[in-house]
This record gives sequence, structure tokens and C-alpha cells, in this order.
Amino acid sequence: MNSFNRIVGLSLILGLFLSCGNKPNPALEEAYQKAAAQFYADESFYPILDEELFYFNRQQLDTIAAAYTNEQEAVEKLIKLETWLAFTTRDFTAKEKKNLQDRKYLPRAVPIAYDGLAIIVNNSNPDSCITIRDFARVLRGEATQWGDIYPASKLGEIDVVFDNPLSSTVRWCVDSILGGEEFKSPNIGAVKTSAAVIDYVEQHPNALGIIGSNWLNDKRDTTNVTFKKNITVMGVSKLDSATKINSWKPYQYYLYNGNYPLRRTIYALLNDTRSGVPSGFVHFCQLPKGQLIILRSGLLPRTANMNVREIYLNKE
Repeated sequence: MNSFNRIVGLSLILGLFLSCGNKPNPALEEAYQKAAAQFYADESFYPILDEELFYFNRQQLDTIAAAYTNEQEAVEKLIKLETWLAFTTRDFTAKEKKNLQDRKYLPRAVPIAYDGLAIIVNNSNPDSCITIRDFARVLRGEATQWGDIYPASKLGEIDVVFDNPLSSTVRWCVDSILGGEEFKSPNIGAVKTSAAVIDYVEQHPNALGIIGSNWLNDKRDTTNVTFKKNITVMGVSKLDSATKINSWKPYQYYLYNGNYPLRRTIYALLNDTRSGVPSGFVHFCQLPKGQLIILRSGLLPRTANMNVREIYLNKE
């Protein structure tokens, strides 16, 4: 074979490989774009993610939408490749990670913030502090009456209400408070949303609600030290007896210094194959601007620097 024939033959072979390797697959492209168009998130993160999304989409040509559901469904959508991004309060399980890796994906969990699991009661409830031990007793069904915790209470049955049976709040309580045990109290129920929990507690004097703390902040207060006026946020104590001195509420500083015991990590579970818009949104949440949005929302940023100053008030 002369040199001309060798060059022609090599060109044909290279052309064949290039055409095979670069031929687009319309079905795969459509599937990627559909999954990249929106992320799924536990509904308890709606206030903070909705604000992050507002600022992210304002500066992007390619935008992303949010679908708020429960934590379990959000992860299921990710595993089924119906989305590339889900927001939860947990990392991938070993089984979930292996499932995706076996299909040649590279799943990763990115922590972006911390929030608190808040315990709320009706404003007419005179008891505003609770211990971790008593909270666990309520969930196990060992304390079903308010008098079981506070002997002087006349409120009767403890009516426990969660946001959703499959939410991050339920799963976190089972894993972190009960060590994997299921709820055993006959008085535990769930509505559909965090807002509905607040409404329920406001209307029922004997209710005890559990929600994410980013639903509590009064937007009129730029210092993030004022909770909603229509319910009472309980102080939580790590000790065996709760008092106002040893109990803490889910303010940013108490999340920061570890005093508040019900602190959770908010994760972005990412499986974006192309580092596209879903990856871009997670990156935005990690940037100074995204972390500042988290700070102003009343949650604790994952990476932002925080300056803490002590202030002494002279009441004279």
C-alpha cells in the first residue's frame, strides 16, 4: 500500500470512529434535559430554597424549577433518574449510592446549611421547655398526656402533629431521636405541609408540632431573633430536667455553638452527569451570595464566615 492509500484508509477509519462516537442520541438528550429542568426537595425546605431559586434564576440563561414533596419521594425521583438533584437532611445510603454507581453514575452529597428541628406548641400552653428524654417518651408513646411530663398541666392528651408521614422531620426523629425505632404513640398524626402544622397548633391548645426551623422566622425581623407570634417555640434541653436556663431555641447562634440539640444538616444530593444547571444551582448555594441568603433566612450557613459579638444591655 502506498502512502496515499494509507492516508485515505486512515481517514476513513477515523471518520468511522468519529461518526459512531459523536452521533447524538435524541432520546438520551431529551431524558437528560427533562430531568435537569427541576429538582425535588422536602417541603420543609421551601422557604429557603425558594429564595435561593429566585436569585439564581435571575442571573441564568438556563433556569431550573422546584418541586416540593416529601424526602422519600425526592430521593426516589433521583434514583429513578427523573431528576439530577434532591434536597434532604441525609446523605445517600450505601444501597442508594451503590445502585447509582453500578449504573456508572457518580452520586455525591453536598452539605449546604444547617437547620433546627423545631418543637412548637399553642400560645396558651404554659409549658415552654422540654427535654430530649421527654420528647423521645412522647414519640415512643410512654408519655401520652401533658400531665405525664408536667404534673400540673391540665391540657390532657398530647396531640402530636408532623408535616408529612414521609418527610425529613419524621425520618430524622426516627433515626436520631429513637435510634431507628418506629413511633409507638397512638396520638401521632400528620397533615400535608409545614404551614398546615403551624395552623393546626395555633388552633389546638393541646397540640405539639414538629417542623423545620426555617418556617418560623418573622420576615419583618432582620436580626432573625423573632419567631412567629401565633405559636410558641419550645426550648429544648439535653439535661434530665428542662428549665429556661438550660433549654435552647433554634436560633442561629445556638445552632452554631451546638447548644440547640436538634440540629440537622441540609444536603444537596447530586447525580448530574454533565455538571449542568442542577450542579450550577448547588454551586450557587455554596457561593458567598448563596450562603448569605441562608444566613438572612435564619438558618446556619455551611461555609460562610460568621462574626459573633457579645452585647451587654444596660437596663437602668
